Amino acid sequence: MKKILIIEDEESILLALEDNLALEGYEVSSATDGEQGFSMAKEHGYDLIILDIMLPKMSGFDICRELRQAGMTTPILMLTAKSQEVDKVLGLELGADDYVTKPFSPRELLARVKALLRRAKQPKKDIDRYRFGDIEVDFIKYEIRKKGKSIYLTALEFALLHFLIKHKEQVVSRDSILDEVWGDEVYVLPRTVDKHIAELRKKIEDKPSSPKYIIGVRGVGYKFKG
Repeated sequence: MKKILIIEDEESILLALEDNLALEGYEVSSATDGEQGFSMAKEHGYDLIILDIMLPKMSGFDICRELRQAGMTTPILMLTAKSQEVDKVLGLELGADDYVTKPFSPRELLARVKALLRRAKQPKKDIDRYRFGDIEVDFIKYEIRKKGKSIYLTALEFALLHFLIKHKEQVVSRDSILDEVWGDEVYVLPRTVDKHIAELRKKIEDKPSSPKYIIGVRGVGYKFKG
């Protein structure tokens, strides 16, 4: 049984999440403030963390940052307020794997949870390791090094990089990336791909504004060269 931690201080949202996830067969734990949630996340082996941004005592951003800096790779699904684009971008930069905007439908939330859990448990075995430029990637251990130094990628970023490498020198559309990396159970806009590509470039490219490996093809999608 998969274990999910919910860190959310709004009682109505928390109860709804607990009920819906329990009905799907997940083992659910919860915390109503940031400090409690952070402590639980560190001490227990959860398969997924659902994390609100606005929390008492410790923000969701701080929790995400601290967990990633400690080397934790557990998928994190962030809950953001409607229309706060800056929150979404910052969450992804800090290591969140996906986000859902409030108010959200239970169906959308469950679809994203299933997609994150599926990606986390299915390492890509057709390309175990890959090297390009001064970067070495181990898709089995979920490790990546640039110039010998370890850098952090989220589970989704690993899946995205794997897909691009798998189709190197081919132009892949945003829709094909969405289908393969996000899965057809989740509805997200094509521009979501662009945001994650931008974050991935920041981590692996020497000059993200003038990329050498992940090349944009106007009106179509992206090509990996390496």
